[in-house]
Amino acid sequence: MVDVRRVTLPGVGVLHSFTTIDGAEVAVVAHRTGRSDLVSRPAGADDDDATTIRLDEEEARTLAELLGGTRIVESIAELDGLPGVPIDWITVDDDDAMAGRSFGEVPVASGVALVAVVRDDHAHPSPAADFAVRAGDTIVAVGPTEGIAAVFRAIRQGAGSSGDAEA
Repeated sequence: MVDVRRVTLPGVGVLHSFTTIDGAEVAVVAHRTGRSDLVSRPAGADDDDATTIRLDEEEARTLAELLGGTRIVESIAELDGLPGVPIDWITVDDDDAMAGRSFGEVPVASGVALVAVVRDDHAHPSPAADFAVRAGDTIVAVGPTEGIAAVFRAIRQGAGSSGDAEA
C-alpha cells in the first residue's frame, strides 16, 4: 500500500504526494480554482529539480481517467489469456455511431456477449438496455473473434457497415 501525504495549503488548495519505490516524489496540487499541478522530483533531488506540469480541469480529469481506466483494462487483459475465451474491448469515440445511444441498441452478433461497460474508474457489468453509452466508455465483449469484430464495426460505423473494425 502506498502512503499518500495530504497537506492543506491555505488559500491554494490541497497537496497530495507519495514517494515511489525508486525514491522519486510524485505530487498533485489541487487548486481551489479547479486547476491542478502535477509535480515530480527524482530521487535525492532538491526542490529546484522538480518538474511541474499545469493541468486545467479537463486535462486533470482526462489524466485521472487514463490512470484509473488503465487498472481496469489491465484486469480485463488478464482474462484474455484464458484458453477458449476470446475477449476484446473498444472505447467509444465522440463520432462513433453508438455514442449517445442506449446499450440495448448495440448490435449483437451470434455467440457474442457484451459483458460490461467501463466508465471512468467503474465497471458496469451487464448494463440494462436503457444504459446510455457515452463517448469515452469502454465496451467489453466476449465471443468469436469475427463476431466481436462485426459488433465493433457496428459500434464505430453503424449497423450494416462493412468496414474493418478498430479496437
